[in-house]
Amino acid sequence: MTTTFDPGKRSLQDMMRAVAEGKVQLPDFQRGWVWTDDHIRSLLASVSLSYPIGAVMMLGTGNPDVRFKLRPLEGATPPANQVPDLLLLDGQQRLTSLFQALSSGKVVETRDSRDKAVKRWYYIDMRKAIDPEADREEAFISVPEDRKVRNFRNEVIYDYSTPALEREAGLFPVTLIVGDYEDWAEEYRDLSTEHKERWKAFRKTVIEPCRNYQVPVITMDKSTPKEAVCQVFEKVNTGGVSLTVFELLTATFAADDYQLREAWYGDSSEKRPGTQQRFAQRPILTSVENTDFLQAVTLLASHARRLAQLQAGKSEQEAPAITCKRKDILKLTLAEYKQHAEAVERGFLKAAQFLRSQKMFTARDLPYRTQLVPLAATLAVLGEKVESVAVQDKLAQWYWCGIFGELYASATETRFAKDFPELLAWIGGGHEPDTVREANFVPQRLDDLRTRNSAAYKGVYALLMRDGAEDFRTGQAATDTAYFDENMDVHHIFPQAWCGEQGVKKNVYDSVINKTPLALKTNRKIGGSAPSTYLDKLQREENIGSERMDEILQTHVIDVHALRADDFQAFFEARRAALLDRIAQAMNKPIAQQQSA
Repeated sequence: MTTTFDPGKRSLQDMMRAVAEGKVQLPDFQRGWVWTDDHIRSLLASVSLSYPIGAVMMLGTGNPDVRFKLRPLEGATPPANQVPDLLLLDGQQRLTSLFQALSSGKVVETRDSRDKAVKRWYYIDMRKAIDPEADREEAFISVPEDRKVRNFRNEVIYDYSTPALEREAGLFPVTLIVGDYEDWAEEYRDLSTEHKERWKAFRKTVIEPCRNYQVPVITMDKSTPKEAVCQVFEKVNTGGVSLTVFELLTATFAADDYQLREAWYGDSSEKRPGTQQRFAQRPILTSVENTDFLQAVTLLASHARRLAQLQAGKSEQEAPAITCKRKDILKLTLAEYKQHAEAVERGFLKAAQFLRSQKMFTARDLPYRTQLVPLAATLAVLGEKVESVAVQDKLAQWYWCGIFGELYASATETRFAKDFPELLAWIGGGHEPDTVREANFVPQRLDDLRTRNSAAYKGVYALLMRDGAEDFRTGQAATDTAYFDENMDVHHIFPQAWCGEQGVKKNVYDSVINKTPLALKTNRKIGGSAPSTYLDKLQREENIGSERMDEILQTHVIDVHALRADDFQAFFEARRAALLDRIAQAMNKPIAQQQSA
C-alpha cells in the first residue's frame, strides 16, 4: 500500500485552537513532554522572528485497523471523549511548548538549566524586542509561578503579579499573543505617547508575525498502515527515543483497555510482577527484550493461523506463512496475544532450564540472545514432550549448530520463521532443519576466537563446562552453585605474562584454544607462572596427586604432557584438534581437520 502525504501549512492560532479543543491529540506511544525553560524561550523567539521551526507530522484518524489509545498534549483539557481529527507523530515537543506557553492559561511546568523542576510564566521585554540590535532570545524571559523575582536572600526585587505592574515594567505576557490583548494594550498605550509608539512598533515587530505564523504540516492519510506509522515515526523522531513495535502495540492494545506495558514490566503500585520480573529470576533470561517476547508470540499466532487454514482445506502454498517480522507483530490482535502469551512465557522458562543443562547460566554467557526466540516458541508448543531424551538431543544439536555455524548473527527474523516449524517437524519425525543441515564450522575459525564478541567463543566455553571440565584447584565440575560461588569465567591456560616473555604472539595466546573455564581464585593462584610451576604449586598447596591433576586437565581436553613440559606449540596443536572433535560431537557433524595457517 502506498502511503499518501499531504504537505501544507496551518496558522499558529489555528493549531493552538485545535490542540485546546482536542482535535489534535497524541497516540499513547509518544513519550512525555520534556523541553526545558531555555528551549521554550528560544522557540518563542524563533516564532516571533518568523524563523522556521520545522514541520510537524500528523496522521489522519478513522482507520479501524490503526487504533491507538489517545491522550491530549500536556496542558490541554479538551472535552471528555473528544475524537481527534489528527494524531501528532512528530513535533510534540515544539507544539506542547508553544501551547503551554501561549494558550494553556496555566503556569508552565518545566526544568531549568540544572535540570531542576520549575514553574514559569513567560514574558516579552518590549523594549528589547523592538530593538534591532538586541538579541531576540534575550527579550523572552520567564518568571516564577507567583510572578515575583527574588534574590538569594529571598527578597522580592521584581514584581509582575498584576497587569499594571506588567505594563509598568514593559513586559508583555506571551499568553496574550494569540489571545485577546486589547484591554492590556489599551491601558499600556494610555500611559504616555512614548508607550503608544512603543506599542505600535511592538505589535508590528512581534505580535503580527506570531499571529500570522504558519506551521508547516505534513499530514499522512488515514489509510496509512501501522507498519508505516512506526517506520515514519522512527525516521522523523531521530532526536527522541526510538519507537519499537512494543510501544506501538502497547498503544494499540490500550485502545481496548489492555495494559501491555504492565503485563511486561509489572505494576509496582499493586506489587504485581510482570513477565520481565519473572524472567529476571533466571539469570540467563535477564537480557530478553519485550520485542523478543512479541516475536515468539507472533510465531505461535501465525503458526495457529496457518494450521487453521490448512485444516480448512487450503493448500501449503495458499495458507499464510509462519512469520514474526515487524509488520506481522503489528498485525497481532489482542485476542491472539492473550491466547499465546502464557504459553510463550512458559516456553522461555523451559528454555532457561534447557540452557542450564547446556551449562549456560547467565545472559553474559549466552551466545545468541536471538536464538532464544524460536527455542522458546518451540518449547511452548511441545509442552511436556520436551522431557523426552530424544527431543532434548535434537534440540541440543540444533542449538549447537546455530552457535558454531554462527547462523544467528544476521537476518534472524527469517531464520526464526524457518527454524520454528522445521524444528517441530524434525522432532515429529521429519527432515532436519536447515540450521542443522547448513551449519559448518571452519577449523581456522577456532584460532580467531579471542573475545566474547563471538558467539562461537562463548560456545566453546559453555561446551567445555557441559562436557564436565573440572576446576584445576577444586576439582569441581560446573554446576549452578559452583559457577556462581566460585566466580567461574574463561581464563588463559598458558598465562599471558608467561606467553609474552616466551615471545608467543598475542593473537595466538589470546585464542580460545588457550583458554578454559576456571574459578577466579584458581586463576589468581595460577598468576603469570609457567604451567609446570603453577601445577606443582596447586598440587602442593591443595594436596592434589599428580594422577588426579592429570585427570582434571583431561576434562579440559588438554594434552597433559605438553602442558607439564611448558610446550606451548604442542599443547596448542593438540588442543585445537581436541576442541574441534568436541565441536563436531556437539553439532553431530564431521569437521575437516586442518593445520593453522
